[in-house]
Amino acid sequence: MSPSNGTNGHDEALARIAIDRGGTFTDAICFRPGHEDIVVKLLSVDPSNYKDAPTEAIRRILSQLEPGGEQLPKDQPLSLDRIESIRMGTTVSTNALLERRGEKCALITSKGWGDVLLIGMQARPDIFDLSIQKLSFLYDEVVEIDERITPLQSIVSPRVPIPENDSDIVTETTTGETIRILQRPDPERVSRQLDQLKAKGINSLGIAFVHSYLWGEHEELVAKIAIEKGFEVSVSSKLQPMIKLVSRANSSIADAYLTPVTRRYIESFGSGFEGGIEAFGNKLLFMQSDGGLCTWDSFSGLRAILSGPAGGVVGYSKTCYDGERGGALIAVDMGGTSTDVSRYAGKLEHVFETTTAEVIIQAPQLDINTVAAGGGSRLFYRHGMFVVGPESATAHPGPACYRKGGPLAVTDANLILGRLLPEHFPKIFGPNENEGLDIQASQKLFDQITTEVNAGKSDKLSMEQVAAGFLRVANETMCRPIRTLTEARGFESASHHLVMFGGAGGQHACAIASTLGIKRIIVPRYSSLLSAYGMALADVVREVTEPAAFTVTSNKDNDKIAKRFAALVETAESDLLSQGFPRDRVVSETYLNCRYHGTSTKLMIERPEDGNYEKKFFDEHKREFGFNLEARDILVDDIRVRAVGKSLGAGTRSPYKDFEESKKRAYNAEKYETKQVYFENGGWLETKVVPLEDLKPGEQVQGPAIIYDKTQTILVEPTHLATSLPEHVVIDLVEEKVVEQKVDLKDFDHVDPVQLSVYGHRLMGIAEQMGDILRKISISLNIKERLDYSCAIFAHDGGLVANAPHIPCHLGAMSHAVRHQARIHGDNLNEGDVLLSNHPAAGGSHLPDLTVIMPAFHEGKIIFWTAARAHHADIGGIRAGSMPPFSKELWEEGAQVKSFKLVNAGKFDEAGIIKIMAEEPAQYPGCSGTRTLSDNISDLHAQVAACHRGVVLINALVNEQSLEVVQFYMHAIMHTAERAVRDLLRHVSKKFGGKPLEAVDWLDDGTTLVLKITIDEEKGDALFDFTGTSSQVYGNLNTPTAILYSAIIYVLRSLIVSDLPLNQGCLTPIKVIVPPECLLAPSDEVAVCAGNVESSQRVTDVILKAFQACAGSQGGCNNLTFGVGPREVDGKKVDGFGYYETIAGGAGAGPDWDGQSCVHVHMTNTAIGDVEMTERVYPVIVHQFSRRPETGGAGRHNGGDGCIRDIEFTEDLDVAILSQRRVIPPYGMAGGEPGTCGSNFWLRTTKKGTTKINLGGSNQCHMSAGDHIVINTPGGGGYGVPGTVDDRLDEEVYKRSIAVHTRANGSLASMRAAQWSN
Repeated sequence: MSPSNGTNGHDEALARIAIDRGGTFTDAICFRPGHEDIVVKLLSVDPSNYKDAPTEAIRRILSQLEPGGEQLPKDQPLSLDRIESIRMGTTVSTNALLERRGEKCALITSKGWGDVLLIGMQARPDIFDLSIQKLSFLYDEVVEIDERITPLQSIVSPRVPIPENDSDIVTETTTGETIRILQRPDPERVSRQLDQLKAKGINSLGIAFVHSYLWGEHEELVAKIAIEKGFEVSVSSKLQPMIKLVSRANSSIADAYLTPVTRRYIESFGSGFEGGIEAFGNKLLFMQSDGGLCTWDSFSGLRAILSGPAGGVVGYSKTCYDGERGGALIAVDMGGTSTDVSRYAGKLEHVFETTTAEVIIQAPQLDINTVAAGGGSRLFYRHGMFVVGPESATAHPGPACYRKGGPLAVTDANLILGRLLPEHFPKIFGPNENEGLDIQASQKLFDQITTEVNAGKSDKLSMEQVAAGFLRVANETMCRPIRTLTEARGFESASHHLVMFGGAGGQHACAIASTLGIKRIIVPRYSSLLSAYGMALADVVREVTEPAAFTVTSNKDNDKIAKRFAALVETAESDLLSQGFPRDRVVSETYLNCRYHGTSTKLMIERPEDGNYEKKFFDEHKREFGFNLEARDILVDDIRVRAVGKSLGAGTRSPYKDFEESKKRAYNAEKYETKQVYFENGGWLETKVVPLEDLKPGEQVQGPAIIYDKTQTILVEPTHLATSLPEHVVIDLVEEKVVEQKVDLKDFDHVDPVQLSVYGHRLMGIAEQMGDILRKISISLNIKERLDYSCAIFAHDGGLVANAPHIPCHLGAMSHAVRHQARIHGDNLNEGDVLLSNHPAAGGSHLPDLTVIMPAFHEGKIIFWTAARAHHADIGGIRAGSMPPFSKELWEEGAQVKSFKLVNAGKFDEAGIIKIMAEEPAQYPGCSGTRTLSDNISDLHAQVAACHRGVVLINALVNEQSLEVVQFYMHAIMHTAERAVRDLLRHVSKKFGGKPLEAVDWLDDGTTLVLKITIDEEKGDALFDFTGTSSQVYGNLNTPTAILYSAIIYVLRSLIVSDLPLNQGCLTPIKVIVPPECLLAPSDEVAVCAGNVESSQRVTDVILKAFQACAGSQGGCNNLTFGVGPREVDGKKVDGFGYYETIAGGAGAGPDWDGQSCVHVHMTNTAIGDVEMTERVYPVIVHQFSRRPETGGAGRHNGGDGCIRDIEFTEDLDVAILSQRRVIPPYGMAGGEPGTCGSNFWLRTTKKGTTKINLGGSNQCHMSAGDHIVINTPGGGGYGVPGTVDDRLDEEVYKRSIAVHTRANGSLASMRAAQWSN
């Protein structure tokens, strides 16, 4: 399997070494033509035995090349004489980022934007974490430079003439868009600011100015001054000049933080060799995150995050893919610490913006997705369910069997079930790294957890059943993201073949393939070393990306595009040629990053052979999303060149071709020993143990069997047949077994905890796939890009079973809508019927949230419901957007639907929808029908498709497992959630001595919310009594009762520290009393749109106040809208536009945490538009978005600070603000001070100057060009008397564990993050 020698003139016998320094193990392979490969595997961190694992690996390799294998001394530099090249992937940057061990550095940014990384996109990472824990920032200091530029022309505005002879106008920008210089930096002042940083010991800077991707001269000026003073600088416009300040600022500071650490490591590595790092020349190459190699002196921290995993993707793409004979591959790289999932179908798939450890990385990376289930994933028994991860045992101490006192992990389960061979495992454990795995340590901990599982149960599980159960849950944990990675993009999981590699992959291959319905598995012979082997096969790559502003509609800018490509290709290829690559081994791939006008969903389109970018975009968009948009321009935001210096002669073989041509025969089973291995459906079975090196090509091994070599163990299950090939093992499913589960359908107290966990994953997986379908084929920005929707499945009585994604204000509300329809229609629905509803009286939240509901039938009876609720951008009413700030009656807010049969026996009633959405709202005075009818219809089709997908998957599960079993586990999962809530309520009752919990809070207009919670400690029941709450109001702050239930379920879920299935069981112990026609139970006709975004926050505050969980948070969304209607400009009709945003504030402090500043809280988690996108599209200048200092309430723990947002309008616009907590401040808790109220000001430009006008909490006005609105959002309340020590910390209930941060966060993580920031 050795690559043949390159044509660089070196001796044939020189060693070519490839190394992957992983989280747990470092793997190294040495290739020498004509010689057997040398393989070394050692622990990545073992300070008592060596300083650096890769250097030690090379020392061991070179020692084997010495006469007689004489060991080279550890304390002497190694000679490079025997080495042709070293190719390496390293986790140095990744670890520095995850563990926050980078360089001391400072962020240099534009005035008003010093808190750009504190605020970020303003969403919180975990919606149920009241403490809103975040990792520390990478920078130590921030310096604001008084400089600013902005686009002259906004996209939505009429054309602005370019001023002539104006030195502040710049037309020569990267995209050709004209900019205006608002303020130039003063070099002398910049110099003084940098001197102050130097005095603080800072030597590394990340520089990111607003709009520098368009014109980087201000960044370059500051960088020049900094370099003269001895700073290392990372300039955002040079690193990755793409739009979005938050992303570029993150990337520049990450580079400033990581690159010095990476360089120090490279120099330290070089010091282990004669002549140091300079002696390597071009011999030392590093793998970058994009799957390409680069020379050591151009290796940066920013592009090193996925250095190791990228090698694995390159490895399997080059050794396992055969486009002619095979097909698309799903790869699972299961290592000691984590598991990476990816897909390959002939092209490496890249993403260009990812988030790792809360830092946005704007650089090309392979689309690799880490899932929290590796060999080191920890095993827990919680709430009666088996849980695998996300916590990891890591390399130190590792799983229990590593002999370092570690916890129970997946590797321990494999070991005690006989699936690992301790006698053949590397003896690298224990204090002296010379001992094998310790099975006794694993058995001891499994014995303890088995006792815990069996407590109080009559049917006892054996230790082996418990271990096998954990493995099944681990496999299901891995399969869920695989389904999403494939099926969310229109590919069936089962149509792929599965590549398994990594040290732990071989033990799980058959089980994962079976779960996904995959019939063939390919295991490369170097499967546990494939990341290292991929380094040996990889090409050297030079990536260049620049922003652009082309249009490819009708291919009209093709000539300009060709010119830009030619220049970039020349730049990229020249770099490779300078490294010694001959011209015939250098090729370039060219791409355009395209999107439809008015959307932000981009597709990276490779240049088609015929040059027809428009057609290529249409084809890709249709395949990816299922539709194309008519009459919209296709815009180009970025132009990208990937120049590749081809590695010579990587001699790989096709497993498919080898399989076809091999002479297949049974292996000689008699000559091999057997051992007992435990299989879940067969118990202990005699299993052949076969050395891989003994198998000849074509020999087949029928399971059960274990095939092993020095670095890997492959488990062949009884249903599978393994075929040995020259460079692979192919494992095929030859016998499908259906195992019937015996279930006592009446006994919810003795449920199989393994099945309970697996069904939890399966049911959540159905809801997730519904969400994927809706996102994929919807058309509007609200659904497709803001992901303001929820999909869920419900029991036949309407009770919530599983919900995804989690939008807080939808959590408890959707079941009210489903139950309402079930009551109305009873058994009068037929298969193919689909219902539509949005009315608050029918379980709706506010009118723009349209809910589509579909029954699932089995043998003629409704057994489940599926539903998709989505926020539509417009449904008519008195104001565009259907969220009028001063509505008084419900009809002013748009279309109202209590129940409508949207699909009747499979036929979509478009005429009925047009009547409901377009005609009926327009009949009211001052109202319009929907202004986006075609989008409404398209999105309703998408919602129907999502519900239909859920019904299909439910029926498949029922047919596979039987209705009785599925419904039993559905109820059992609800029972689990119910039990957890009852335990919480009992705990709270004891904490407060059995007394009722009471709270009062107010809206700014004096409206009162009153709550008394009475807990029955014996039963674990609670009565939430809102008697005393004010009557409904003549305005839009009225809150439908369905939202009240959402607030209750949100708070209960937030108070339970561990992950819990979120379903109707959470509400089973809760009884609610709400007076009719009060604020929380309004009548059918009153306005409600602000109840969803403002009053819902106050309801949440009052519940948290009763539980004394934390101080009050900002308590609203700070809803800002601006826009203008259609108008005539220069005799032409110009379309109007509208803009809507919600703004973060301060979070309340808690018993052991300070409140987080500048985040969204509780019932919303909406991301905010990046300043560069906002100013490019709309006629505004956002002068400031920063922390509002000292607005959090003082306390033992201080409340979080609010924000200041200062926006100038560059043309006349209508502006409205809808906000709360401008009069009543967020409360303090346990003696803490309240947070500071918010305020809203209009800075009005007059002939005499600027006048400051207080707008109050809610207002609307017409602002002129040059006017500002300044929004100061509230701070959170403090907790505890300032200066005191807490003597009653209650972290068991209220403090959540810190999430594990993963390294590879590709498209799956982006999707999940967007879902949680709705």
